[in-house]
Amino acid sequence: MTSLLSLSPRPRRASREPVVPMINVVFLLLIFFLMTAQIVPPAPFDLTLPTADGDEDAGDATLYISADGDIAFEALRGDTALVQAAARTDTLRLSADAALNAQTLARLLGELAALGATKVELVTEGG
Repeated sequence: MTSLLSLSPRPRRASREPVVPMINVVFLLLIFFLMTAQIVPPAPFDLTLPTADGDEDAGDATLYISADGDIAFEALRGDTALVQAAARTDTLRLSADAALNAQTLARLLGELAALGATKVELVTEGG
């Protein structure tokens, strides 16, 4: 007598949760954050910012001043940049080089105030 082995089917494993929907959501969130992120334009000059401790508050627009006293606001340069920067926004960010002469900075702040700038924030590096 020959005995036939009866093979029973293997017990099935419990199915795992599908991962594809979760991956889709992650990619959609990644695309959303990439599309809504605000990309900051590079500074028109190489600046070494002064250091300070305090709260960081982003203004609406940035006025750049190099160590030599060159002024830039968006694509504008010189006195035109000062006039447009003062007229365009209530809060103006001022990125001035750390090597900029304090007298030059004080003169420019006076000019900005005369042109109607109501709030100027000096951009610094955390110290």
